[in-house]
Amino acid sequence: MELYIENIVFSAFVFLLIGSTIYFYFKIQNRKSLKVREKLSKAKKEGLFEPVSLHPYIDLNKCIGSAACVAECPEKDILGVIDGKATVINASNCIGHGACFHNCPVEAISLRIGTEKRGVELPHIKPNFETNIKGIYIAGELGGMGLIKNSVEQGQQAIADIANKERSKKDSVLDVLIVGAGPAGIAASLAARLHRLKFITVEQETLGGTVATFPRDKIVMTAPMNLPLYGRVKLYDTSKAELLSLWQKVLQNNNLTIYEKTKVEQIIPQPDSTFKVVTNTDKIFFTKNVILAIGRRGTPRKLNVPGEDMYKVAYRLLEPEHIKNADILVVGGGDSAIEAALALMENNRVLLSYRKEQFVRLKPKNKEKIMAASENNQISILYNTEVVAINEKDVLIRDKASQTTVSYKNDRVFIFAGGELPTQFLTQTGIEIKKRFAYIVKKHH
Repeated sequence: MELYIENIVFSAFVFLLIGSTIYFYFKIQNRKSLKVREKLSKAKKEGLFEPVSLHPYIDLNKCIGSAACVAECPEKDILGVIDGKATVINASNCIGHGACFHNCPVEAISLRIGTEKRGVELPHIKPNFETNIKGIYIAGELGGMGLIKNSVEQGQQAIADIANKERSKKDSVLDVLIVGAGPAGIAASLAARLHRLKFITVEQETLGGTVATFPRDKIVMTAPMNLPLYGRVKLYDTSKAELLSLWQKVLQNNNLTIYEKTKVEQIIPQPDSTFKVVTNTDKIFFTKNVILAIGRRGTPRKLNVPGEDMYKVAYRLLEPEHIKNADILVVGGGDSAIEAALALMENNRVLLSYRKEQFVRLKPKNKEKIMAASENNQISILYNTEVVAINEKDVLIRDKASQTTVSYKNDRVFIFAGGELPTQFLTQTGIEIKKRFAYIVKKHH
């Protein structure tokens, strides 16, 4: 009898323990779900829920809530778990890393560009990165995959495909002309040297492409990558300066020259299946293949106001530490504008003009920093305003609500109004461009 009672007590204790464990487990999960719901609500309110470009899409019928995607994402609060199912939170902050896609144990995540409602214009690209025009390739951001690691891989893979083709037999004809000296272009250049191809690399601005326009302390890498003729690069939390220095070193060690300030204006197919490439300089190239690694920004978008062509107006910020004791106007409300304003505020008087009533789609750290700077009177923010004119010693800025115009003392103007996709250049070349809605990206290996 005593043994029977002991068994009952023991069984009751076990059931109580299991019940308590389950209760507290679900209580903790509910608490976590509530926090994610709050983050999701905030993201929708701030306009961060809608993706800008490449982003994860979660199939809820497959998702088992393992949270492996959340753990592997290098960015904060892109993904979360609500009631045992993964969800996208701050989709517009996604950098297209793809770690979530690779680490999901049940393949419930796909990478997509555009949404069901908002399409994104993308050029037609085959699995080998060749466009619909035989011999013209696209690698990197222009194809929709903007992460540095992805761009580096694509530049190498495009060259690998070209290396398997018949090579040019004429000294005057290149095997490949590489357009752009950003991550994809530099990797392609190194790979071309590795494969002993006859090539030249041109860049409309300076070495680094888009990366060169980041403020000096901007983090530009979150994962290791392999560079041809160098090996594995393990630079986490890398600054722009560190990455540019590495590229410069690798290029110098392999005796590679980038033709900077050389913009390609026309790519003209020739009867012998080569291309005539016309630039903004006196240089004209003939080549069997072309790799376009020019990025999606293309040409900076202008305000089209009087005085915008003045010497003191720029569309990117280089070496902010060299600018001191100046009255500066930064135009724009995106991450690039905010980062530029923050980089300039230590040694200057900074005025920020933004056309909307509040910031949207900002990375959380940037929003936190700019709001703190505003509260501490380190930066003056003019919301809901537009630049009317840029003069020698001042700028005229109009309040959109009251329609009143005020003059502000000014030495320099930095405009960050985004960039225009080089659609005209691509279509003139014959490259097919389509607007993609929720387009599933197949990762290339």
